[in-house]
Amino acid sequence: MDRDQTVGFVILVVSLLGIVIYGYLLVNPSTSILLLQVTAFVAVLGVLGILGWIGYTMATTPAPTLPEAEVSATEGYTATPSEPEKS
Repeated sequence: MDRDQTVGFVILVVSLLGIVIYGYLLVNPSTSILLLQVTAFVAVLGVLGILGWIGYTMATTPAPTLPEAEVSATEGYTATPSEPEKS
């Protein structure tokens, strides 16, 4: 097994263990309410944290500036398409 496959296998095992532990704590009457409260808090914290980060980024990023229009020698000149040659 190469390194990527090993890391993938470890992630799979840890995820499965997390599911089993979470399920056990959820059905245990002494921890189920606290577990649901912590889960809801972490979910709300994650969503509001991302929204706060987006707001901070928008508030602190300077507005884009438009490039200055360059004055060219052909200003005011409008080119017309040439007529096709007649044979």
